[in-house]
Amino acid sequence: MSFYTFAKGLVKIGLAPLYRIEVIGSEKFPQEGGVLLCANHIDNMDPLVAGIMTPRDVHFMAKEEIFRVPVLKNILPKVNAFPVKRGMSDREALRKGLAVLKEGNVLGLFPEGTRSKTGELGEGLAGAGFFALRTSARIVPCGIIGPYKMFGKIKVVFGEPIDFTEIRSQKKSAEEATAIIMKEIRKLIELHR
Repeated sequence: MSFYTFAKGLVKIGLAPLYRIEVIGSEKFPQEGGVLLCANHIDNMDPLVAGIMTPRDVHFMAKEEIFRVPVLKNILPKVNAFPVKRGMSDREALRKGLAVLKEGNVLGLFPEGTRSKTGELGEGLAGAGFFALRTSARIVPCGIIGPYKMFGKIKVVFGEPIDFTEIRSQKKSAEEATAIIMKEIRKLIELHR
């Protein structure tokens, strides 16, 4: 058993008494090949919840600051997380993300770049579009619907993979590609709220 599988099981056990987590659409998640998982970001718990509910192991991009926290800096790399510097173009993080997808793995990110203060879906940054356009990965939108209230219900909704074949051929910008992804995330949230 890998450390990732062990940690995933441990987090599931830890969260089970606190929240009722409902997963919708996990059967739509591609079983193989590179997948770009794009979710909205409403709470610091989102990476844990999305990570344990996604059918495959996820490599999350995470803000560099949390890798400086003593306990987390040793655990995060073991659960496939890697740092990204916010507010600038982090070439190393972009290279790492591309490699994850090209190796046929799942790259998880929150296109908004930061947690929503209102719980509403914000604007997406160009990063998601960059990865969607630069690889042949399948793009899976994901809606996380809260709020995170003790003993409350959280929904994790996976949408149909977005076919980016035509979008890639149209030479769209990263911003335009991200807008397409955000539109699909918004649909999932509105449909299942």
